[in-house]
Amino acid sequence: MSIDHGNTTRRGVLKGAAAALALAGAARAALPAGAFAQGAGPEVKGVKLGFIALTDAAPLFVAKEKGIFAKYGLPETEVLKQASWGTTRDNLVLGSEGNGIDGAHILTPMPYLISAGRVTQNNVPVPMYILGRLNLNGQCISVGKEYADDKIGLDPKVFKAAIDKKKASGKAVKAAMTFPGGTHDLWIRYWLAAGGIDPDKDIETIVVPPPQMVANMKVGTMDVFCVCEPWHKQLISQGIGYTALTTGELWKDHPEKSLAVRAAWVDKNPNAAKALMMAVMEAQAWCDRPENWDELAAIVAKRQWINVPVADVIDRMKGKFDYGNGRVVEKSPVMMKYWDNGAAGYPYHSHDLWFLTEDIRWGKFEGGTDTKALIAKVNREDLWKDAAKALGGIAIPASTSRGKETFFDGKVFDPENPAAYLNSLEIKKVA
Repeated sequence: MSIDHGNTTRRGVLKGAAAALALAGAARAALPAGAFAQGAGPEVKGVKLGFIALTDAAPLFVAKEKGIFAKYGLPETEVLKQASWGTTRDNLVLGSEGNGIDGAHILTPMPYLISAGRVTQNNVPVPMYILGRLNLNGQCISVGKEYADDKIGLDPKVFKAAIDKKKASGKAVKAAMTFPGGTHDLWIRYWLAAGGIDPDKDIETIVVPPPQMVANMKVGTMDVFCVCEPWHKQLISQGIGYTALTTGELWKDHPEKSLAVRAAWVDKNPNAAKALMMAVMEAQAWCDRPENWDELAAIVAKRQWINVPVADVIDRMKGKFDYGNGRVVEKSPVMMKYWDNGAAGYPYHSHDLWFLTEDIRWGKFEGGTDTKALIAKVNREDLWKDAAKALGGIAIPASTSRGKETFFDGKVFDPENPAAYLNSLEIKKVA
């Protein structure tokens, strides 16, 4: 039998190089990375972080469970379940020194609303920093089984026809979201308004904590809701309703949750803040690797985190979307992304500007709000970059803007001209 020595040698070299890279990777994983390891360590041994029982909080669960916080010098970090976004806000206002929390997995607009005193007691501002994004995509809008024959989908005009019929019979229509001015509120408002439904006049919009969505739909509290997983899959598993659309269909690769921390804590503990970011970034990268998805599903389903059957999280985590109405999408192009080599983690200013523009649209901020100044105060993408450079090997965006964004209904958001975007929207509160 003849042997191709050339190919064998090449394979041997490649195998040896791969082994060397694996060894270097293992050594790197065992210790804090590069420049960080050589500098001053964290000022504290931990940070108190809040989370809501949603799959986009997964990087925090993983960082805790797999010892990544400890690896970066924060072994006493606590990841604490919050009952609602309102509770999260209240505990952020208190801070850990007041028996609250220092930071949280959070709806991206909330740090702005809290920093500006728009949602705090007596409108007292509590400065917050967004340190990074936790994920892209991954939310859905679902309807109750009473709309099974209406085949509600991406086109909101179909839903409008269905609710017009219901309203004509004298029945109320309610849409549920999780926090006024938050991401879920803005996704469902955008979708409804694109179909000619005024969410402030044509229906009643109510606030329901994420873990209570399914139970409320079961007893008929609402007709439609927007939230993250696993509550849509659980709705389907219990035969209560179906998914009309995923929010990635509204806006592909849209930003969602952020990691936000009280500004006072970050300013007092800059090294710890950097360590926190590095740990979360490493956890995000772990969450995004397909070979980890089965373990990830097992982690997030645990009682101390989301407390649901693994079957309620695994499919959509892997990109399989059974909408519960006969439609099944394998390998969805708009599945949740946690990292994408940093593209899902970097907190673009332009993304935050869209959220603020929508909150102006619906009256959460005045039309004359200096959004640029507010973003400069809250969005600390510079700290994200510092942590990314310390870790190494991460693609760092050259601009704080991702440029123009196009939505499912053809509307275009140009961060250079948000006023033009606002003017193009038919339904809005702001003049």
